[in-house]
Amino acid sequence: MTKTLSAVIPVFNEEESLAPFARELTAALGALGLPYEVIWVDDGSTDASFSRLKELVAADEHQKALRLSRNCGQTAALAAGIAEADGKWIVTLDADGQNDPADIAALLARARSGCDVVSGWRRNRRDPFFSRVLPSRAANAVISAVTGLKLHDFGCTLKIYRASLLKNVDLYGEMHRFLPALLNYAGASIAELEVGHRPRGAGSSKYGIARTFKVLLDLLTVKFMGDFITKPIYLFGGISLVLLAAAGTMAAYTLYNKFFNHIFVKDQPLFLVAILFSIVAVQFAFMGLMTEVLIRTYHSANRKPPYTVAQRIGGGSGL
Repeated sequence: MTKTLSAVIPVFNEEESLAPFARELTAALGALGLPYEVIWVDDGSTDASFSRLKELVAADEHQKALRLSRNCGQTAALAAGIAEADGKWIVTLDADGQNDPADIAALLARARSGCDVVSGWRRNRRDPFFSRVLPSRAANAVISAVTGLKLHDFGCTLKIYRASLLKNVDLYGEMHRFLPALLNYAGASIAELEVGHRPRGAGSSKYGIARTFKVLLDLLTVKFMGDFITKPIYLFGGISLVLLAAAGTMAAYTLYNKFFNHIFVKDQPLFLVAILFSIVAVQFAFMGLMTEVLIRTYHSANRKPPYTVAQRIGGGSGL
């Protein structure tokens, strides 16, 4: 039977948190009165996490568990759970108990009112300020500015997605935190809802300030994939034209100085800079052409169109 809701939870060394969190989650999902499933994904834990998961699965038919062969990262764990999910809606949570399962009802209600994605906002976050909260706020501001999607908390795992859209996203690297931005590029409607956040009850955090720098690097990929994946020549060609214009301006200024101010070219370093800019501009132009060829080859080989159909009507579609 098709489920209404699938909860996907990545797990990494959370043996102490799993049992109490699972009880809360089961109570919250059961109170919805809808068909649901819970998919736990053990991301190569080295403690007894998977043993605890086997106990949960044995005791409750709504529970499923996957175990990755090694620690592949949160994005890979979420991708595995999403691929396994049967629900019309997919909600993602952390296994450490800091997300409150009671918030799922409000997220689902907001989503069913006409949103494709509802992102949680940990407004009153219960984490160390300088090592976690402050870097996160800075990263969120940069991500919002670059992607054009204004969210307060991209890093909150507690989000709900329309499964038909989420399953079309190719997840890799550390892209899970950018899912709302990626879906926004695909035309999804995005909303944000304030959710609770609790102190960690057991175990230790798997996040550190170094992750902020990884986020900023991943942001470059997201921006390119969102704005230029179907037209990379616009990016590389645009850079090439800017460099050529700068090179031409510097070369013209050099010639002006030679003929009107009698300054020899060899005494003007701007001429060498103009040559360098011209060479780099040509390289960017050819890089853009090569990328165009690669993009066309990718879409042709995968038969994956560069668009998403949001709705079909007529022709017996039943929609």
